[in-house]
Amino acid sequence: MDTAAIYHRPESEYAFLYTNTKFRIRLRTRKNDIKKVYVLSGDPYTITTEKWYQKERPMKKCLSTNVHDYWEVELTSETRRLQYAFHVIGEDSTDCFYGDQGVFPYRKNVIAEPNFYFRMPYFHQIDRFVVPEWVKETVWYQIFPERFANGDKANDPDHTLAWGSKDPDREDFFGGDLQGVMDHLDYLTDLGINGIYFCPIFKATSNHKYDTIDYYEVDPAFGDKKLLKNLIDEAHKRGIRIMFDAVFNHMGIHSPQWQDVLENGEKSIYKDWFHIRFFPVDSYQMTDVPETAENIPYDTFAFTPFMPKLNTANPEVQKYLLDIATYWIKEFDIDGWRLDVANEVDHHFWKKFREEVTVIKPDIYILGEIWHSSQAWLQGDEFHAVMNYAFTDSIKDYFAKKKITASQMVSGMNHQQMLYRDQVNEGTFNLLDSHDTARILTLCNGNKELMKSVMTFMFLQKGSPCIYYGTEVGMTGGEDPDCRKCMVWEKEKQDLELFGFIKELVSLRKQLSKILSEGATQWLIVNDREDKLYFVRELEGQIIHIYFNQSAEPWIVEQENEIILSQNCQLLEDGKAEIQQYGFLIMC
Repeated sequence: MDTAAIYHRPESEYAFLYTNTKFRIRLRTRKNDIKKVYVLSGDPYTITTEKWYQKERPMKKCLSTNVHDYWEVELTSETRRLQYAFHVIGEDSTDCFYGDQGVFPYRKNVIAEPNFYFRMPYFHQIDRFVVPEWVKETVWYQIFPERFANGDKANDPDHTLAWGSKDPDREDFFGGDLQGVMDHLDYLTDLGINGIYFCPIFKATSNHKYDTIDYYEVDPAFGDKKLLKNLIDEAHKRGIRIMFDAVFNHMGIHSPQWQDVLENGEKSIYKDWFHIRFFPVDSYQMTDVPETAENIPYDTFAFTPFMPKLNTANPEVQKYLLDIATYWIKEFDIDGWRLDVANEVDHHFWKKFREEVTVIKPDIYILGEIWHSSQAWLQGDEFHAVMNYAFTDSIKDYFAKKKITASQMVSGMNHQQMLYRDQVNEGTFNLLDSHDTARILTLCNGNKELMKSVMTFMFLQKGSPCIYYGTEVGMTGGEDPDCRKCMVWEKEKQDLELFGFIKELVSLRKQLSKILSEGATQWLIVNDREDKLYFVRELEGQIIHIYFNQSAEPWIVEQENEIILSQNCQLLEDGKAEIQQYGFLIMC
């Protein structure tokens, strides 16, 4: 037994209050090293009188990575207090006691020692990580406003190009606006989505609007506040939630605050709003790389001098941004904030942000744009979720990019799941493409069957799935700016068969939202040599059986349950089903 690999950390993703009364515990061990794990648990004040350590409860092996196994158990306590430790039995039949002070021989004098146990001192509800329930039932649709639809040509910027007349360059405008979204609400309703994530809509000079000038104004090229209010009201009537994009890491250089710095230099009342190292601030040199400079006298987003970084430790900046965050909730009843470049803003600010916005709207959704592992932001006092690129990258790398094997994908996915409490995984934001990445059909080299397969696989995982505008009608595009093409509205140019499939997938996800969000996952077949996957999703006795075949060789499986969705699958006469390449079979 490799005792050095045994790991647990109290009051973390390894030990957390899941509901008001249910406390979940995890233990990590070396892969294939441990035969059984038991938990010893009880009230810390009764260990000597009740001797509850003499009773063991088995833990269940849940998920595994290529190096670790994870064991779980769910406990309750009438006193809302808990003391616990582990009895670990190796495949070599050796065993040990593992608790707060390390590994010991499993002996009576050891397991009876109160100080050797981990503790959950009290089940404090205020500390429990809670995700808005509605998020788990939401299928998102991401809209890049400048490219979704041009509903009002009167507000088009100068030099606006004809809709879809060319593939976009970085500086192109095509006239997309909020009226265009309003005009197509019936389309979104028909698709079945019930959440819209808008890229920034506030006043800015660029087409992407991540260089904010005025956070209190809708960009004139998109419309006005009256139109926005009507749009949100109409969406809410249709059961569609609205999430705005907040760029609080940086501002645009045309903002009044930065213009004051440019004009007044060290005498500017806003100089401490930014991270300025020396003056004058316009003494940088542009490079041959688009939007990039060197020798910039101030901190920026990436190396873009047009986006000076805000000093969110400054109380004036904090008040300014928090007032903005609460304004749009109070006045427009938005349902969520997506926070741009969230990992580069200090934790202190985000804690204040959460307190301010949840006082006004307790079930608002707070989503951080973080592309990597994000435990520090997901402790219950900052975000509800992150854009789950680290999780879905494993899916793309296996299905679309063919960079990893099936077992490596599963290992990567499971690793990410075990970084967080279950509530985090249930409410996270899953996406395969966005305004920052190549489109999924392009990653699949135009293979629509493969694209359907990877989309379906993602929709079957924990978390709230998102569709990037146009994915449902077969839009393609490489990296930014090619992924930001104009939405295709001509029916003859849309892939209507694909639209019908995505519509069916959205409907299925909503019907099965509870089991897909909260249910356990068991990987029963992960075959690298044959490129086959079989896993089940299970909750309260309900089981969904799911098969995926990426191999050119057909896969014959038992067809024992009702088929609820399939692709490239043929039913045979003997109660079996044959799944062809890029095929899948989902049975319930």
